[in-house]
Amino acid sequence: MPRRRRARVFAHRGASALFPEHTRAAYLRALEDGAEGLEIDLHLTRDGELVCFHDATLERTTDGTGAAADTTLAQLRRLDVSSWKTPRLPACYGTRAQQLMTLQDVLELVCAAGRDVRLAIELKHPSPYGHALEDRTLKVLLAAGWDPETSRIEVGDHTVRVSFMSFDPASLRYLSELVPTDKLCALFARVEEADISARLARLRFSAAVRPLVGAVMRRAVKESEALVWNRQVGMAGPGISYARQHRAELKAWIARGSRLRVWTVDTLADADLMVDLGVQELTTNHPGRLVQHLSR
Repeated sequence: MPRRRRARVFAHRGASALFPEHTRAAYLRALEDGAEGLEIDLHLTRDGELVCFHDATLERTTDGTGAAADTTLAQLRRLDVSSWKTPRLPACYGTRAQQLMTLQDVLELVCAAGRDVRLAIELKHPSPYGHALEDRTLKVLLAAGWDPETSRIEVGDHTVRVSFMSFDPASLRYLSELVPTDKLCALFARVEEADISARLARLRFSAAVRPLVGAVMRRAVKESEALVWNRQVGMAGPGISYARQHRAELKAWIARGSRLRVWTVDTLADADLMVDLGVQELTTNHPGRLVQHLSR
């Protein structure tokens, strides 16, 4: 029986099953657990800073309220971003005041890791600042020594390999003017009724526009799929539910030379299924568990 190829493990918002997502603790633990890459989400603040934060609003993961885009970095630094999940953090991961991370903070962390690390950057849209989100991201990376031709940052004998992801096809097309195609990843997922409801609530739309919102969401999925089929991006990033239901498409994309980065793979059964299909990269909330399992 041929030996299965091991997939790379990316830590989804860090080791977010153990520690609060996107915190210094979550990122450090993911690196300790052997994750080959970190997955981060970026929002642009009111004063033009890039913060690692998933939601458009603050309520779920901080003691603040309102939109992340309406705050300044200084205001975000004053918020508690960790107690909602872990009231007491191990001292080795920094103080509570050090847990909010910017892109610059993450770059310093991965460059000091002492080994090769992959950084998967998701640009969060819709953003009230449009493509200023991408522009600022590239500017910070360039200042850190990022080479647009290779999408790498060389740190002594080690390398940080950077890739870019988005659910918004327009973001990826915008980035393609400077970023190599094989470093762009189109994200998409099955559109469930619960997803439509969540979008309606988040945008404060009435139920009357539910069919329109659903149509827009499904169209975005089709556009992202087209980016992969047309080789406008080199990576496909389907959700695990989509991946289970579209195995033929995954195999076809892999056969055509695309890389597959499936999220969020949190069970060993799903990890085995994806590896058997040929998926090269797995994003998970449990990086330590998957690294150990796939290394056997």
